[in-house]
Amino acid sequence: MQTSVSSPRTTSTPTPQPHRLTPAAVVGIAVLGLACFFAITTELLPVGLLSTMSTSLHVSESTMGIVVTVYALAVALLALPLTWATARFPRKTILVATLGGYALSNVIVAIAPSFAVVCAGRVIGGIAHALFFSVASAYATRIVPPRLAGRAIAFVYSGSSLGFVIGVPLATTVGDRFGWRLAVGGVAVAAAALALVALAFLPRVAGESSPHLGSPRAWQRSGLLAVVTADLLLFAGHYVVYTYIGPYLVTAGLGAGEVGGGLLILAGTGIVGLLLAGAFVDRAPRQTLLVAVGAMAVALAALPFVHGSLVATFVVAGVWMAANGTTGTLFMAAAIRAGGISPDIAGALINAGSNVGIAAGAAVGARVFGMAGLGALPFAAAVVVAASFALIAVARRGFPLHGHSQPTLSTSSIRTITTSVAVVTSSISVITSAIPTLRTGSVRAQRSQPATGSVAAVTGSIRRP
Repeated sequence: MQTSVSSPRTTSTPTPQPHRLTPAAVVGIAVLGLACFFAITTELLPVGLLSTMSTSLHVSESTMGIVVTVYALAVALLALPLTWATARFPRKTILVATLGGYALSNVIVAIAPSFAVVCAGRVIGGIAHALFFSVASAYATRIVPPRLAGRAIAFVYSGSSLGFVIGVPLATTVGDRFGWRLAVGGVAVAAAALALVALAFLPRVAGESSPHLGSPRAWQRSGLLAVVTADLLLFAGHYVVYTYIGPYLVTAGLGAGEVGGGLLILAGTGIVGLLLAGAFVDRAPRQTLLVAVGAMAVALAALPFVHGSLVATFVVAGVWMAANGTTGTLFMAAAIRAGGISPDIAGALINAGSNVGIAAGAAVGARVFGMAGLGALPFAAAVVVAASFALIAVARRGFPLHGHSQPTLSTSSIRTITTSVAVVTSSISVITSAIPTLRTGSVRAQRSQPATGSVAAVTGSIRRP
């Protein structure tokens, strides 16, 4: 018999979902998308700044990689328990607190006098991150009409993609030109400002009295455990190399001051993968994931053989990053489709698994780097990614041949991510235009005007199966 753990009882009344999209909901979705942007930027900030930070703090680059590990470990250990423990609290309070946590983390890192203090600041960021994505996904589904829940999730998570494509490369460029402390401090200020915007304009959402947690045995029966484990292995293999991508590109011939531009190019190839994921997430999810993970393993194994050529390194690394760009959407879709648990708990499990992988990958990378040098990292990464491929191949229950929708969240809407990445950049203008409407208390949809920006992404037509 399947058992489940229920959260503490609460007398709060669940927030009813609206029957129509309101200006407040549009602002809320835009704020959540921007919050995802800063969450990913904060998490991966040290990746592009590894060399400059290690020089400034007088530690080796392999040691500096620990700041990625401690952050990921905090998320891995706390994502599920914190999500369950805070389920009964108002969602707005929790989400604003996580944004404040990101700001505090970056402030501590920016002014840190030593490597140990940087690690302490990163742990605070990890604690905020442990809660953020579970809260954000549940928040998005509860401020829009049920028919738009999937599109809302897709739009919010497109902010994560933009964090990879713009946030990390931009922060790296600023850090290379003006110093890493200014770059980290700038992210801190932006996160604090967004926390104030969220406090002022996010719709209120009550906590849940009893999120369905399920049990490890139930996760195994449904295939969810296989999905989380394969996701963990993939992230581990990816971060064995990606943690040290800056130094790796420099040794391949890239100028030390051009790492930000190099990351921007590689992140751009990830958008190609994102487009492919949107096209095949429902039609052939298993086949697409096997091809993507297999391509990652082959590209990683090939990297050392082309390391003498900067152009060839970028071509092979581009294949690696494009293939990796498909996996986030496909793994999240697989977790949701497994069913049996609340969507926020599914998000917490994937969040925890991904960050266990990030921590393990960064730790393995540091060990291999210290013992055998940068050139050995891709080989180690390819072995771990190949293990993820093998698990996907044998776990047919977690990765079925054909996609299907889970009642609480239409995974066909995940393909909206592919059209949402560019839209996130226009979210600030949407917020600005919606503020007068909010101030007058109007909640009527502006049907006489064509939808633009994030409104178009959320209100687009839905095809029912």
